[in-house]
Amino acid sequence: MRGEDEKQGGAVCVIVMEQRVPQDHPLRKIRDITDRVLKELSPVFGAMYSKVGRPSVPPERLLKSMLLMALYTVRSERMFCEQLSYNLLFRWFLDMDLESPAFDASTFSKNRDRLLEHDVAGQFFRQVVAEARTAGVMSDDHFTVDGTLIEAWASLKSFKPKKSGKPEAPPDDPGNPAVDFHGEKRSNETHASTTDPEAKLVRKGNGKEAKLCFCGHGLTENRNGLLVDIQITEANGRAEREAALDMIGDSIPGTGRVTVGADKGYDTRDFVQRARDMSATPHVAQNVNERRRSAIDGRTTTKPGYSVSQRLRKRIEETWGWMKTVGNFRKTRWKGKERTQLAAYMVGAAYNLLRLARLQGAAA
Repeated sequence: MRGEDEKQGGAVCVIVMEQRVPQDHPLRKIRDITDRVLKELSPVFGAMYSKVGRPSVPPERLLKSMLLMALYTVRSERMFCEQLSYNLLFRWFLDMDLESPAFDASTFSKNRDRLLEHDVAGQFFRQVVAEARTAGVMSDDHFTVDGTLIEAWASLKSFKPKKSGKPEAPPDDPGNPAVDFHGEKRSNETHASTTDPEAKLVRKGNGKEAKLCFCGHGLTENRNGLLVDIQITEANGRAEREAALDMIGDSIPGTGRVTVGADKGYDTRDFVQRARDMSATPHVAQNVNERRRSAIDGRTTTKPGYSVSQRLRKRIEETWGWMKTVGNFRKTRWKGKERTQLAAYMVGAAYNLLRLARLQGAAA
């Protein structure tokens, strides 16, 4: 019998959101872990705000919103706030009832400086890493480092000569001016972006186009490919190796000898020697040609662990792939290294939470 297409009436309906979310939904485990982490950070949140005045949107809710934006590829804060008006799953994750009004997108902008001042995103990321270590799903002995380019939120049209004292001609169209780059030699020494001066012009390799970018650096453990540290730096020729050494020194627990896998871009004598001085055996891919010799030799490459590290180091490419596609972090939405670092921490934390929820679900 054909059903009637009845128009929706005005009857009152009682909805229990806890019953609407399936018991095996992956967000349930993610929310449990996130709530534990946020409870540990409660003293930090208490120090961020004044004791008097109008109550703000809880910082816990802002951080959980950033996680949802990464997990569900929401491309802007304004779009997230629009979806928050009707998305029951988002409201359930943020512990909001159906009658609570969605907060405005400007709430993120007004609170971002406060989050940066207290390094809240970094503390949140490190607490998620601590949860993974407590769960016993992270290796303490074998790691991988790698770098990638994150496009800046700045157009190549904004990459202009640095101030020379000469007045500039007014643009023909202030909104979208015509720019002729032909015959002009541009470099980071003579030019800078007027939109984001911290972004640098760089290209990934020979034959590739140059873009305004930041450099992202990741340190993962080899057991399950979880992120141990993530850093955003200026894009230059030495950034990958310098950031890798900083992460090895700051984020690898203990003082025992560990292994660190990497691609051939890290095969330099300086990086190999400094890594060994830090009790890290560099399992670096050899960069050998007719003009140079590798910085590592058979004492490292003949060991069984070297081939294992070279096989497992490719997992970090899966991490970057998820962050750039699902996490929507191929191109930053913020200006400056500091704000991009905040976003990197939250997207990295979202990746770790998703992996941790799956690992704990498989073990259950």
